[in-house]
Parts: sequence; structure tokens; C-alpha cells
Amino acid sequence: MSQSAIAALSSYYSNVQRKIIGAASLLTLSGILIAGLWPFHSPKNEVYWLGNRDGLRFGHHGTILSSGPLKFASLDGSSCSFEIWLTPALTWKTATVFAFYSSLSHRQFSFQQSDTDLVLRREIGDGYHQSSLDVNEVFQKDKPVFITVTSDGQGMAVYIDGKLAARSLRFGLSTEDFNATLIVATSPLQSNSWPGMVRGIAIYNSDLNAAEVFRHHQEWTQKGKPIIDDNERALALYLFDERAGNIVYNHLRSGDDLNLPERYMVVHQLLLERPWKEFITHKSYMQDALINICGFVPLGFFFAAYFTSVRQMQRAIFATIVLGALVSLAIEVIQAYLPTRDSGVTDLITNTFGTGVGVALYHAAALPLARVLGPIR
Repeated sequence: MSQSAIAALSSYYSNVQRKIIGAASLLTLSGILIAGLWPFHSPKNEVYWLGNRDGLRFGHHGTILSSGPLKFASLDGSSCSFEIWLTPALTWKTATVFAFYSSLSHRQFSFQQSDTDLVLRREIGDGYHQSSLDVNEVFQKDKPVFITVTSDGQGMAVYIDGKLAARSLRFGLSTEDFNATLIVATSPLQSNSWPGMVRGIAIYNSDLNAAEVFRHHQEWTQKGKPIIDDNERALALYLFDERAGNIVYNHLRSGDDLNLPERYMVVHQLLLERPWKEFITHKSYMQDALINICGFVPLGFFFAAYFTSVRQMQRAIFATIVLGALVSLAIEVIQAYLPTRDSGVTDLITNTFGTGVGVALYHAAALPLARVLGPIR
């Protein structure tokens, strides 16, 4: 074979290599953007009336909420209680059952499921964690549970199915905590959906005693609603007995109804949440971190190959890692406007680290590949 034929074949072979590396890089980038931003819009709100009985069923992306802050004006705001009758669809799940959230003061009181445990948490200000209370072994899959929380303003008591389950002398609530937007089945700050059924919610401007708690549990579970005395000073009673439509009415007063939005939404979605706020001692946290690292390894590998062999850039390693960081940053910013996704700095860090791992793998494989395939000219 002549020298010119060999040169032409070598040039053709190199062009094919360039096209393969370029196509692989483009496909990798496209796949990462699709995986990071899908479904690209707010999905339909997965909330359904039970039909043959009172209550709502929430899917994996479902929520209901008040149209604005609830306004519970009272003469004495030092004591309060609330009740909720629900059935979780999953046991091993970390999610927000409901939350009272004020965007002006960044005050949040949340009621969460953490696998089988109940977690009550209050935060005031920019991520300042004030207090929390854990109650073990509350939730079981598809098993109804009636939960009552009472407070005299200083301490708190938690009753499960009418029986005292936990008490805190330092974690107190007041009706001020309830003068906020009520969000059910997700967090006000990020997608943290709770799948299950809710049969009733009630809020009181009084510290219900043990006898009242037990009686209400019997009335809710046997008759579908409590018989409320005047001295209990009820503020809201949501019976979920409409069975159709997009409003859950407060049976005690107008203006504090709950709405079923057409699309799933997060009230005040966070942008680039800080790592120490995102961290949780749960295996799902490590799983997400590993997925984010592994997801960006191909980007680091193929773009390191592209910048090094095709573009022949002098700072190919630096350019590849910067590209990975910029792609991750773009995804995280856009995710702050997609209610099914979370925007956090942790993902930015893990994605960039994954890009670096991909670069290292390419350089570890570059010499053996060059020996087999030959250099790209």
C-alpha cells in the first residue's frame, strides 16, 4: 500500500475517532440534562377523593394548601392543639405530612414521617433549628392512625390513638405557629411528598386534656367527626367530606379553606440549599450522593477525551472540570423552578467530584487506548 493511501486511511480513521468521541460527549451531556431536569414541568397534582367515604388520597406528587396564611386571632395564644387522622401508604419513607409555613418570618412547624417514626420540628429564621420531638413506632403501612398534639405554650404532649405516647417540657407551641400557610402532604421548601390518606384535621386554641383527646379519638374513628365543646375553642375543622371539587372547607369559619391545585407545587422552593441543611442520617442521602457522582463520571471521561484528543486543549483537565461544574450549576438553578426536583449545593459538589473522577479514569485509560487505537491526529 502506498504512503499516500496509508496517510488517507489514517486520516479517515482519525476523523471517525473524532466523530465518535464528539457524539459520545454530546449524548452524555444530553442524557445528564434529561435525567436532571425531567419531567421539565410541574406534573398533575396527584390528589384524589376517596369516593365511597370521606377523605383524600395523596400520590407521590400531591398536595393541598390554604390560599394564604390562616388567621386565627385569639385572646389567649399560649395554648393550642391539633388532630390529624391519616393512613400512610408506605412505611419506609421520609416525608412531610403537613407544615405551617410563614414566608415573611421563615417560621415553619412541620409534622413529618421518618420511616416508622413521627418527627415534630419547628424552625424560625434562616434555617435556625429551634426544637424537635421524635416519637417512635407511629406509622405502619396502610394502617390508620389518629394523632393528637397538645401544648400549653411551654411543653407538648403527643397522643397516638388517644393514648399518651411522648411528652416534651421544652418544646411548646402557640396559635402563632398556626397563623401561617397550611401545606398538606409535602414540604413548603422542597419536594418531600407524603403518599397516603388523610381523613380529618382539626385545630384548637386550647390545650386538650387526656379525657378530651380520648373522646375525640373515639368520635373521629367511629362517627367521622368530633363533638366539639365551646371550651375547646376550635379554630378549624376539616372533615374532607366534600367527596368532589377542589376545595376542602373549614366547617367552623369561612376564609380558611384548603385548595386542591391542578398542578403539583412547592410554595417557596429553595435555590441551592446549603449542604449542612440537606444532610440527613438516612441511607437515601448516601444513595443520592453516589448517584450524583456516578452520573457525572461519563461526562468527565468523554469531555476529557474530547478536549484532550480532538480539541487538543492545553488545560483540558481544568476545562472539563469547569464544564462539569457549570452544567451542574445550570441544572440546580433550573431545578429550583421544577417542584418535583430539589436544588442544593450538595449535588453541585458531588457532580463536580464525579466529573473529576471521570477525568482521572480517562487519563488512566488514555495510554492503553492509544496503544490499541493509535493517536488521533
